[in-house]
Order: sequence, then C-alpha cells, then structure tokens
Amino acid sequence: MKTVLNVKVDKEVKQKAQKVAAELGLPLSIVVNANLQRFIEDRRIVFAVPRKMSKKLERRLGKIVADVEAGQNLSPAFVSMKEAIKYLHA
Repeated sequence: MKTVLNVKVDKEVKQKAQKVAAELGLPLSIVVNANLQRFIEDRRIVFAVPRKMSKKLERRLGKIVADVEAGQNLSPAFVSMKEAIKYLHA
C-alpha cells in the first residue's frame, strides 16, 4: 500500500533534487523511499558536509604551501618539549 508524505522542503533544494534524479533516470519518490528505507534499516542518519574550503582558507593554505615549498617560516624538528620551548622563547 502506498501513502503520501507531505514534507516542507526548500523550493531550490527540491528543484535541484528533481533535476539530479531525472538525470539518473529516477523519479524523486524512489530517491526519497530508498533513503527512508536505509534510515529504517540503519536506525541512524548521516549528514555529510561537503568538503569545500572557504576562499579565505584556500588563500591561507596556499600561502602555507608556498612557504613550505620555499623552505620559509619552518621550525626545526625538536627532540624534547624543553628544546621546543627554548626555541619559541629565543
């Protein structure tokens, strides 16, 4: 038996989801049902955050990589914590 599930979804999210589902040759209802079934079986839900850095972080990491490649702004390796603290206070 089928039933209707009314869920409020952001309009843009729905449109994008329908587009992706259509590109895969699926109706959105199959995508939703598959995810609900997985939720039931696993008894958990995983929210994956896209691994995308901010522009600010990209710039900052770019500078760090450039420094490392140029051998600049690097500290030496330390054998002990005392040696590291001594280096920091010098």
